[in-house]
Amino acid sequence: MPHSFVPTGGVARVRHEPASMPRGAGCGVPPDPWASVSCMRSTRHKGGAEGHTVLMSGHRRRPRALPALAVTAMALLLTACGAPAAEDEDRTRITPDSAAPIAGTFDVGEGREMYLECAGSGSPRVLIIPGQRATVQEWQSVGEDQSAPPVFEQVAAQTRVCSYDRPGTPHDGTATSRSSPAPMPTNAEVMARDLRALLEAAGETGPTVLVAHSLGGLPGLLYTADHPDEVLGLILVDALTPELRRAETPGQWQVQKLLLSGDVAAMTAEYPDIEYADVDASMDQVEARYGDLPGIPYIVLTADEEWGPIVERMVADGAVPPIVPPDFGYLLDEAQRVSRPVTAALIPGGVWISETDSGHIMHHDQPQLVADTILGMVDELRAAG
Repeated sequence: MPHSFVPTGGVARVRHEPASMPRGAGCGVPPDPWASVSCMRSTRHKGGAEGHTVLMSGHRRRPRALPALAVTAMALLLTACGAPAAEDEDRTRITPDSAAPIAGTFDVGEGREMYLECAGSGSPRVLIIPGQRATVQEWQSVGEDQSAPPVFEQVAAQTRVCSYDRPGTPHDGTATSRSSPAPMPTNAEVMARDLRALLEAAGETGPTVLVAHSLGGLPGLLYTADHPDEVLGLILVDALTPELRRAETPGQWQVQKLLLSGDVAAMTAEYPDIEYADVDASMDQVEARYGDLPGIPYIVLTADEEWGPIVERMVADGAVPPIVPPDFGYLLDEAQRVSRPVTAALIPGGVWISETDSGHIMHHDQPQLVADTILGMVDELRAAG
């Protein structure tokens, strides 16, 4: 059977093929560390954003771009979980949901408020966790060369979608946040706890597909482990996970942390409350909870724009500290080649979509792919009941 490729604990590697930029005919057989990863190909009809492969029978809406093999992998996992064991009978079930739009702040305790924005109706709700110093606004826009609507808008047309501003995330190019200041550095536990308090205050808990980008991958994984009865599916969008730290040498990791945090001294001089995280503490917190991750549909989207030439130019331009060697981007690329298949295997049956023709801000570079991946998972969960 051509689709029986998801072994227990295995990973399906799917390559998204942009219709305008075909990548060639074959995946090839990569050396380690890919040896345990199934290399599968996704194809799309010609014709741009409206020419995506139809993914499921009886689909009455616009076709999704989520590779059909990824949907098959999710269907296999959902089928396997279709008859819940006795201990799973209290798991939150998908029910119809309709709610008014939200755009405002809510009391999260300790004298603080946080900004939340929700739109659309339906279940499961999609919850977007932005990356470092990013806000809802980043998911409501696209790259200049993109004709597809923003991801937030596309998802809101089909189901409920929410996202939020963490403390210290500058809004609309200003040195202010729509959320109250909080002590820095923050960490994954604090971010996950704040998120839960915000959703409870707004009445936006319940069946959820969680989407986490960049640094948001750390609180996203922790939130999934904390609330396995509510998080029904997880999508990581070029997310930071502890596997990157494991793939780098201690010396490389020190440089990596510097690039991840940026020039904190300069940033806090301009905006004292700006967000920055204790990445090591966050990764320790997440690793300690890996055993609590539920067996749910899980997709990892990764950028394929390489960092080598980018960091090389940044070093030449003096845009990074002198401690960063010119070849560090190439070392990072290699570390990502090692870490990504491990990240995709964190949950059995995980699907890895690799060749995305995208940089790190994938929801700007490939908004259609990201939106269709999200909505494809929503469709599959609805079909499974």
